[in-house]
Amino acid sequence: MRRLIAIPLSAVALLLGLAACSSAPDASAGSDILEVGGEAILLDVRTAEEYATGHLAGAQLLDFNGGEFAAAIPTLDPEAEYLVYCRSGNRSGQAVALMERAGFTKLTDLGSLEQASRATGIGIVAE
Repeated sequence: MRRLIAIPLSAVALLLGLAACSSAPDASAGSDILEVGGEAILLDVRTAEEYATGHLAGAQLLDFNGGEFAAAIPTLDPEAEYLVYCRSGNRSGQAVALMERAGFTKLTDLGSLEQASRATGIGIVAE
């Protein structure tokens, strides 16, 4: 009897976990492009090397792994709108969580660079 209950519960837990990992907007699911207001700030939380190979036009680099991002949080405007992305969506999710804990409310986790480009319609440029 326990086995009959455990299997469906495990399946539900797995599906909820997978759904939680896919929070980044995906414009490929439809033709909707996330509107990026003129005041919105694009944050790229990858390394300088990753940024140099390609980033969204107009994005500001704040390296999450190097500590630059955490050090910058006190200097950022908590009232501004931020759109955050990285290589895979892992660091951007962590960055958004840190910002939420610091009181920021206008946040969008765009996921990976490619997802961010598709969702916003902003092109990828290289230095």
